[in-house]
Amino acid sequence: MGPIATVFRREFAGYFATPVAFIFIIIFLALAGSFTFYLGYFIERGNADLQTFFLFHPWLYLLLIPAVSMRLWAEERKQGTIELFLTLPISITQAVVGKFLAAWAFVGLALALTFPMWITVNVLGEPDNGVIAAGYLGSLLMAGSYLAIGSCLSAVTKNQVIAFVLTITVSFLFTAGGSGVVVGLVQGWAPQAVVSAVQSLSFLNHFQNIAKGVIDLRDAVFFVALIAAWLAANVLVVDLKKAD
Repeated sequence: MGPIATVFRREFAGYFATPVAFIFIIIFLALAGSFTFYLGYFIERGNADLQTFFLFHPWLYLLLIPAVSMRLWAEERKQGTIELFLTLPISITQAVVGKFLAAWAFVGLALALTFPMWITVNVLGEPDNGVIAAGYLGSLLMAGSYLAIGSCLSAVTKNQVIAFVLTITVSFLFTAGGSGVVVGLVQGWAPQAVVSAVQSLSFLNHFQNIAKGVIDLRDAVFFVALIAAWLAANVLVVDLKKAD
């Protein structure tokens, strides 16, 4: 864990070396609150739960997390520091995992700062805190999945803007795959097996189950396996591109 911890500390501290980290957190908190109160009608619903709060997380992450992940490897390659970075006594796998964990911890910090929402529903009523805790866990796992995708695609290019666009595009496919619109389109021409495959890869379906307090091991395994698969691909891409 030593080399991974070293990379983790380096990367995590790097987020707060500029005002960008604080701007990201402020935007995340502002959008999460606005969506919950104005689009989710949090007060008008009169229910002591955070269902409307978690409802918008997939779309918030789809928009914001690519902005976090785009710099992970693209910046190293653009500045030419990746060669020096990889000459350190660490393996590519350790570097990839360390960078990913730092980004995940940063997003987790932003998510944790939404705790006033949790306090609010406890003041207003008697919510099921187990369901809320499950929602936070599911949200964190889903954020990790978006980050793993973004980290891998950041290693594909030296251009952060291209990495941002690629990540949004791929993440959108994983997000919207479970929406009624996409499922309806696929059902029009594809066999049921393909429809089921599209639905099974959807972030929406797996996250909504967890956010409702339904802790199904298959949903958790889906996110963990997806993170592992994209990080493995990340290692391969960095290895192939390190000399470019």
